[in-house]
Amino acid sequence: MSKVNIKIEGRDYQVEENLTILEAARQCGYEIPSLCTYNHGECSQGSCRVCLVEVKGARGLVASCVYPVNEGMEVIISSPKAVAARRVSVELLLSNHSQDCQQCSKNGNCELLHVAKITGAREGMFRGAKTPTVYDDVTPSIVRDTSKCILCGRCIERCKNAHGNGVLGFINRGFNTTIGPAGNVSLAESPCLLCGQCVAVCPTGALMPKSEIDKIDFAMASGKHVVVQTAPAVRAALGEEFGMPVGTPVTGKMVAALKRLGFAKVYDTNFAADLTIMEEATELLHRVKTGGVLPMITSCSPGWINYAETYYGDLLDHISSCKSPHEMQGAILKSYYAQQKGIDPKDIFVVSIMPCTAKKFEKERPQLRNKDGLKDVDAVLTVRELGDMIKRAGILFTRLPDEEFDADLMGDYSGAGVIFGVTGGVMEAALRTAYFVLEGKEHEAIKFEAVRGFEGIKEASLTLGGMTVNIAVASGMKNAKVLLDDIRAGKSKYHFIEIMCCPGGCINGGGMPIVRNVFLPDEGVDIVDTYRQKRADALYSEDERNALRQSHNNAQVKELYEKFLGEPCGHLSHELLHTTYEARAPFRIAEK
Repeated sequence: MSKVNIKIEGRDYQVEENLTILEAARQCGYEIPSLCTYNHGECSQGSCRVCLVEVKGARGLVASCVYPVNEGMEVIISSPKAVAARRVSVELLLSNHSQDCQQCSKNGNCELLHVAKITGAREGMFRGAKTPTVYDDVTPSIVRDTSKCILCGRCIERCKNAHGNGVLGFINRGFNTTIGPAGNVSLAESPCLLCGQCVAVCPTGALMPKSEIDKIDFAMASGKHVVVQTAPAVRAALGEEFGMPVGTPVTGKMVAALKRLGFAKVYDTNFAADLTIMEEATELLHRVKTGGVLPMITSCSPGWINYAETYYGDLLDHISSCKSPHEMQGAILKSYYAQQKGIDPKDIFVVSIMPCTAKKFEKERPQLRNKDGLKDVDAVLTVRELGDMIKRAGILFTRLPDEEFDADLMGDYSGAGVIFGVTGGVMEAALRTAYFVLEGKEHEAIKFEAVRGFEGIKEASLTLGGMTVNIAVASGMKNAKVLLDDIRAGKSKYHFIEIMCCPGGCINGGGMPIVRNVFLPDEGVDIVDTYRQKRADALYSEDERNALRQSHNNAQVKELYEKFLGEPCGHLSHELLHTTYEARAPFRIAEK
């Protein structure tokens, strides 16, 4: 790639010619404050005017997030004119912003507060009327508070780029401009997937997960038997909440913290991931043998299920009827576990620690209640919420010893369960078991490299039991749409498809720790590009360290079938571990 020579603050540098001033400055060791821009121009509208710099020869100050470098350019970041302009830009944003920083759940990760500090923004420089506010907390997943919105547009662009959706957009004009769904309705009335990708990029507290910490406090105070389970991806990111390098695996410390928080039992959702594979692989093989609906599509991503019900209600028969792993685990906790422990299921309160905001909605689905009306899962916390609970309890996370999950009844898990947290992981786990069933032996290499990686769509053809099986993996609904349209058109060649809502899978979920260069000074300047791989590597490394790497070899899963369920996809497992879906007709019709 061609290089150009530029000067920043009077010093000479060589940088790639396709960079903006903002990107070039970062590579050269300068952090120009910015708010509207996000990662290589995903959202760079030059609207916030916080990144203004002086360029020799330019007619005025330029927005560094959209201004490309060129040969011989001289950039001055710290000129009195640029410093004053950036400060005024931030002061204008603050004048129309909620002032409840102490109560805001984004405090500590708020980019507006960060740039206010470094620009020296002065309090109360501009006073007057404020844009009318919308506060929307109707969904179980996401809270939208426009009093904290700075109109950067990141959420709009992320929804488009990840999912091809236009759920959020600019509404009204001038002083009355806001961001929200069409008609400024609640997210609950919109075709929002509740995945939280918009939350992940929001620079302020305008979009945040809906906290459920109070529910857990109340359950514990009420004397409930409170059991917690943790999704695979959580262990790859929780350490980031405590200043540990991105992608540091913290399984043992996470368990130690949960035990100190007072949970009666601490289990790994990986047990249920293994259980899911037993059910899902059996369902797939049954469909293949009996001429059932193919391709079969995985069902563990609630954002994907929301998308399917909203836009592809005619294809719901293609989706596996298996509940997602944490819902399976909840169902087993309120049946088999309750029976074995002699506890009334009504007294069991199940908490899931998830990387996902859509899981908060999922647990409220009426299909995920037992015959007595009890929810499989009672509360869902994001990784960030768990971090808040640990900090609130005064636990020094980095000093904790490594401890083990509770081992009774559902303590075993395989490496196949661990990799559920990354795109392609569910497919790989299923293939390990399907290979064994069809070939009568374990897959020698264990790994299925063809389904790994962060490409939007991955595909492969494998020979299993003398049969060619065509598979595909997609993450991000923009990519899933390609596969779904082929199915709808009758052109799909696949037998089995894995779909994850969030690009990269659960390691990039909307409830994971915030990744921003300004809050991660010890990471590389490319951290926003590399964090997904670092988190994925943490999961793959745990898989490789695990002596048990195939779901069908999980001894406690086998015991569960022998003592309670009977067989995969049997009568009782269908009652407890499988679900149904329902087309959301208005949105599906509108899409057509």
